[in-house]
Amino acid sequence: MTNFTLHELQCFDAVVLNGGFQAAAERLHRSHPSVFAAVAKLERQLGLDLLDRSGYRVQLTEAGHAFHRKARFLLHETEELRTFAAQLAMGQEAELRVALGDLCPLPPALEMLSRFFGQCPQTRLHLQFEAVTGPWERLLEDEADLIVHRIPKSDVRMEWIDLGRVALVPVAAPGFLPFPPSTDITPQRLQAFTQCVIRDSARHPSEQGHFLVEGAPRCSVPDHLMKKELVMHGMAWGHLPRFMIENELRDGSLLSIAGQHFPGIVEELSAARRRDRPHGPVADKLWDFLAHQAPILRPTLGRVPRAKKATAAP
Repeated sequence: MTNFTLHELQCFDAVVLNGGFQAAAERLHRSHPSVFAAVAKLERQLGLDLLDRSGYRVQLTEAGHAFHRKARFLLHETEELRTFAAQLAMGQEAELRVALGDLCPLPPALEMLSRFFGQCPQTRLHLQFEAVTGPWERLLEDEADLIVHRIPKSDVRMEWIDLGRVALVPVAAPGFLPFPPSTDITPQRLQAFTQCVIRDSARHPSEQGHFLVEGAPRCSVPDHLMKKELVMHGMAWGHLPRFMIENELRDGSLLSIAGQHFPGIVEELSAARRRDRPHGPVADKLWDFLAHQAPILRPTLGRVPRAKKATAAP
């Protein structure tokens, strides 16, 4: 048996994953005959029939199935090696692009970034602010190197570091509702009152809003800071991060309406980056730095304070 090449393995893998030689050739940007010849040569060198070509579509043989499982592992390791080599070749980055999401508490996050970039004066911080699914879009479209936001953890393209939990509390200003805030407020009772929501900064939004009251009037704002001002001025009710309204909940200038029908939302705040992209030395250093900073929020800020239970009139 002579040595087979990485190119031959890639052609074989592409045929299997794409269902045929023509589709594999298009995927690899090569000619159909060159892909066919590479797979045939691989089979000759191995002394195995990897593909059954007797039907309309090529199928893996039993030996082909077993060999492909091992080949996939080797190809994955090769891709990781290529990524590692790209990291070594990058050197010190001139710029790192960080996108902060609307759930990110700015004082501790900026204090953290200030300390880190103070140690890396050769790398410029390019800071962005995005809302709802905007941070995900910036990361997945290679417009940000790192984001701090809630993360769709089922997306295998991302790796993350959890930084703490953020409670989103449904609140209203005193006197906004003509009835006392209580745990049994239903969506029907809020249907006549304006609900304030955050606009998604993604170009192609991919997520529906949380706890939207059907048929209720709505106003939209670009961030939670403006949302807080509208709610405090009695122009709407809405969900706000607890870290932003802790003092107002304590002094009564905002009232929680969390209860059975509006339980509030608890999100995990995370730093995330692409798992399948090379990262330079400064980006890796920032990643390690963030891992040692967690958590950045007090545990109480990840709990939703409930409204008072309604009591029957005497």
